[in-house]
Amino acid sequence: MNKRIGLHIAIFTIICCSFQEIKATTFNNTEVKKVVIDTLNIDTSSITPRRFENLIEKYSDNNFIYERTIEKSGWWTRFKQWLSDKIQNLFNIKNQGQASRATDLAIKIGGVLLFILVIYFIFRAVVNKEGTWVFGKSSDKNIIPVTDIEANIHATNFKKLIAEAENNSNYRLAVRYYYLWLLKKLSVAEIIHYDVEKTNNDYQNEIKILEVKKEFAYTSYLYNYIWYGEFDVNNEQFRKAKRAFDSFLKSIKA
Repeated sequence: MNKRIGLHIAIFTIICCSFQEIKATTFNNTEVKKVVIDTLNIDTSSITPRRFENLIEKYSDNNFIYERTIEKSGWWTRFKQWLSDKIQNLFNIKNQGQASRATDLAIKIGGVLLFILVIYFIFRAVVNKEGTWVFGKSSDKNIIPVTDIEANIHATNFKKLIAEAENNSNYRLAVRYYYLWLLKKLSVAEIIHYDVEKTNNDYQNEIKILEVKKEFAYTSYLYNYIWYGEFDVNNEQFRKAKRAFDSFLKSIKA
């Protein structure tokens, strides 16, 4: 019995020694890790708080409005947006930015064309003696207003119309009929080509005969002076113009 107890004690002792060796080995193979703690710099300087007052009133003008609706935009912005939409739909442009660039290009081209057109009319007005035309005071009037008489100049009896106007003491109208009659005879004689869109300078440039050109220039001056003069024409003035027109008409061989 004592032998069995001694055997158990010996086995228990061996087991305990083996466990201590295993624990020591495990502890020695374990790496010891150091935990590094990050440090945070703290700004301890004093801070002076700032106050912002009346911000709404201060930043309420148009320079600080970054989002605009079409209703609140100016007429030019609304026009550009309308034109951009038209171009986008017309050319089936998917990108709004491309449509906007195309709109800007179209506006620039239109501006250049408008500038060229204005320069053209100014140049034409200067060439035509500062805008004076035969049948108008300014360069925007044609030599003959398009009425029944002017449109049917070759079928009109101007001698009868002149007599009626003279009997009524309407000397300005009589001179007007004289001038139309003159254009009719020059056209029949193939000295000019009659066109209601032409000016006095257009007709004068068509005339190749020097004497005829001078007579035409003088009668054109009389016509402008009497028909568009800001005064009533008396009998003496009309007689002077009538002699000039009658003389010129007789000299034209139709």
